[in-house]
This record gives sequence, structure tokens and C-alpha cells, in this order.
Amino acid sequence: MTLATGASPRDRVIALDPVFAQMAVATVEHAWALPQLSDREKVLLAVTADVCQQSLGLPFEIHVRGGMARGVSTADIRALLRLISYDSGYHAALAALERLAEIEAADGLPRPDAEPLAPELLLTGPGAAPTPLPEPVRAHLLALDPHFTEWFELQSRMRTGYGPGTLSVRERAFVTMSIDVHYQTLDETFRIHTGRALGAGASHDDVRAVLRFNAQFGATRAWQAWKALNAHLAEAGAA
Repeated sequence: MTLATGASPRDRVIALDPVFAQMAVATVEHAWALPQLSDREKVLLAVTADVCQQSLGLPFEIHVRGGMARGVSTADIRALLRLISYDSGYHAALAALERLAEIEAADGLPRPDAEPLAPELLLTGPGAAPTPLPEPVRAHLLALDPHFTEWFELQSRMRTGYGPGTLSVRERAFVTMSIDVHYQTLDETFRIHTGRALGAGASHDDVRAVLRFNAQFGATRAWQAWKALNAHLAEAGAA
């Protein structure tokens, strides 16, 4: 089957399978009706799902183009890919970056500029900038392995910027929570990322909305994440 050139993403899905298209549209509309998350946050969560699951064909294109229609630029998407690369894996983020560059080229968009990182943020050992890694987290990592701790400090150090076009603390917390859902890392890291979201001002219902939105990317993964989230919120004093 050859899809019509210039067809809308919805028409392209319908051309592939009209019944699947009905199911997908109903599911997406239900998720996007959540009032606790902004459109920008929903776009970031959708792209994060694409990276983690390497859904870099039509789904990634739909989410990137839908994001641009909602004011989320490809510079914002690039900031997201830089952020999540250490959790998703640099290889997964690189594949998404390559796909994003193809979309930019197809649309005639200029390559977004980015301020290079300061040299001290790229170092380990003497001369390196202080790590923003919280001490309790660092102590936990040291009990696992010193080299892994050094690697983790580097990752945290390289993600300290909050200049124009970067992501808010709440956005960062939500996408890292989502990575935990996709990879089912629902113990320490999920607790840390949920706590970071709450510390950034998110309500309990806001963090629940992250899981509600992510159900569309895998119901069984979301099911397991709900058990962990409810336990974490109970520990934090949620009703």
C-alpha cells in the first residue's frame, strides 16, 4: 500500500487500518483530556515513550509534529533528548536525535543553536564542577560501585542548566517518572523522581496523571507502576 503524499497523520493511520485508527483515536483523545497536565507536558511524555520504546517511525513523527503545532519546538525536543539520554541510554536518544534531524530537514527548519557545556561540567575527578547529586542518593550509589557513582555524578553535572529553552523541574520529574514506567524501574529511582515532582509543586493528582497518560503506551506496565506509585504516595502521606 502506498500512502498519499502529504496525507495527515490521522489519514495515514486510517489508510493502514481503519478499525485500529478508531481505537487509537479514542484512546489518545481519552488521554489528552486529562486536565492536570499541560499540552506541552503531554508532548514531552509522548516523545519520551517513543524514545524508550524506539517507536521512531510514524508515532514519533506524529508526536513531534503535534508538538510543534502546540508550540513545542524542535529545540525543546532536543533538550528533552539530552535530558533523558542517561536513563533511556545514549544509543536510544541518538536514534531519536537522528530521526528528529530528518523531520527538521523535511520541513526546512534550521538546526537549533545550543550553548556548549562549560568544560568543568564534562570532567570527572580534579577540576570537575561540584555535582548536584543529592548526598543521600550519592551515598546509596557509592554502596553499589564507586565507578558507577562517578559516572552518575557526571550525568547529573551535565544536566544542571536551566537557561532559555530548557525544561522545568516539574517537566524533568514527569519525564523521568515516565522512563521508570517504560523500563519498570519502580523502586528507588521511581520514588526519587516522584518525590522530585512533588517537591517541584506537583500535587498527588498531578503525578497520578502522569501514569494515567502513560497507560496508552502499555497497559500492563502502567498497571505495575500504579501499585508502586500508590505505595510511594502512601509513604509520603497521601490519602
